Amino acid sequence: MFREMRRKARELDLESAKALLKNERRAVLSVNGDDGYPYGVPINFVYCEEEGKVYFHSSRKGHKVDSIKKDDKACLTVYGNVSIGDVEWAPYVQSAIAFGRCKLVEDQDKGIELVRKLAAKYYPNAQEIDIEVNKDGHAVQMIEMTIEHLSGKQIQER
Repeated sequence: MFREMRRKARELDLESAKALLKNERRAVLSVNGDDGYPYGVPINFVYCEEEGKVYFHSSRKGHKVDSIKKDDKACLTVYGNVSIGDVEWAPYVQSAIAFGRCKLVEDQDKGIELVRKLAAKYYPNAQEIDIEVNKDGHAVQMIEMTIEHLSGKQIQER
């Protein structure tokens, strides 16, 4: 169902692809948007390896949520882990691409728990998390993406 990587020499092992999902802070979520146009949007996210899921937030209304309600298939692209090799002006960059299906988290208690888990990745301490969750946690729509396929690669930018 999912294509194999064409240039096998650039393929990352699965653990390295998972490490990118765990450690990188930004991703681009692509969904099927309005009128058949793809819609890619930068997001903050948290990866739960034991569940095989990625969680991210949204407002309760908008293009992202409407698109997911219409078609649950999505693609998440994460990149980073830049390193310098033999040629300084041409760094190596790693990326991971996850294909999966999204659903809105309807359970309010689970949603708040997930907001806290997501915030733990981005906020410096528990006090800051509590302030934000108490202020805006009720307005956040959490979304769960179940990963069906994950691959990664490393390229040298030149």
